[in-house]
Amino acid sequence: MMDSFELEKRENIERLARDADLRVLSVEWITRAARYQYSHHFTWMGRPVIQFPQDIVAMQEIVWEVKPDLIVETGIARGGSLIFYASLLELIGGEGMVLGVDIEIRPHNRDALKSHSMFKRIRMIEGSALDEAVVCEVRKAAQRKQRVLVVLDSNHTHDHVFRELQLYSPLVTKGSYLVVFDTIIEDMPAGSFPDRPWDKGNNPKTAVREFLKTTNRFEVARDIEAKLLITVAPEGYLRCVKE
Repeated sequence: MMDSFELEKRENIERLARDADLRVLSVEWITRAARYQYSHHFTWMGRPVIQFPQDIVAMQEIVWEVKPDLIVETGIARGGSLIFYASLLELIGGEGMVLGVDIEIRPHNRDALKSHSMFKRIRMIEGSALDEAVVCEVRKAAQRKQRVLVVLDSNHTHDHVFRELQLYSPLVTKGSYLVVFDTIIEDMPAGSFPDRPWDKGNNPKTAVREFLKTTNRFEVARDIEAKLLITVAPEGYLRCVKE
């Protein structure tokens, strides 16, 4: 039976989900904060994590809920997220590992990660997440794993993310999650990323929406984005509901 605290929390989250005006304000806040590269301001155990604190907390809740044997992340950047996931798995205990994929792992980032105390739970693959050899290597790592969590955070164009979704979604196990970051691009004003190939109409959210038309294995975890309000992944937290 749900206690009064949990019941009140659920009711408030449901109310948040219905507050359209507050969601608009949240997007306005994110758009303005982006001028200052807000997500670049935070580190995890010394490494830049390049995520909103709100999404970091949400991912912590997901990792604790799922207790994955393997976390696959496309897009390494400076490696803070790999350290973050590895540290959570270290706290949980067991044999859980993190596998990061990036088209380019810069030597100074690779060296910093290798020297970190959490690197014992990390493995990295350099290459495009869409490359057949890379995909085969990731699939091999996921074989016989009971619980696999996948995070997509590399190239944010529609075509790239849609193909990642096709290639990596089969790895996600029932009860786990497929998380697609930076779906917020679709909600921001056109031209918000003038130096990038993605924009409104061509981004992770458009890819997720197209992908969900092709499968019944996943549903959008609306409760997560509703309680966060400030998130770079609206409609991007996908819960796996079928084998």
